[in-house]
Amino acid sequence: MKSSNWITLVIAVVVGIAAGLIYGWVVSPVEYVDVTPGIMRADYRADYVLMVAEAHQREQDSETSARRLAMLGSDPPAKIVESALIYAAQNGFTENETVVLRGLLNAMQTYQPQGNNAP
Repeated sequence: MKSSNWITLVIAVVVGIAAGLIYGWVVSPVEYVDVTPGIMRADYRADYVLMVAEAHQREQDSETSARRLAMLGSDPPAKIVESALIYAAQNGFTENETVVLRGLLNAMQTYQPQGNNAP
């Protein structure tokens, strides 16, 4: 192959990559809409569980807390909170945040779902 053919090939590849990046990032970027919290990264999941724990501390409503935690997946609520506690211990959450998470863990370990009373 002649050197001019190689130069043409390299230029075509560079232009193609640049056009693809511009299209993907500027013209038509991916937009996530109406997604569940279950697809969040581990740090965001732990923050979400912490928010549920803080709400539970104020409301003392295990049913609502369990429903909120169910948005993170099909694991039992206690297991979800345990995962968040492990993440908190490994990533320097404050003592107060850890105490709040432990309170939610205690509530989820003793939580019994309400039966469906519909006829």
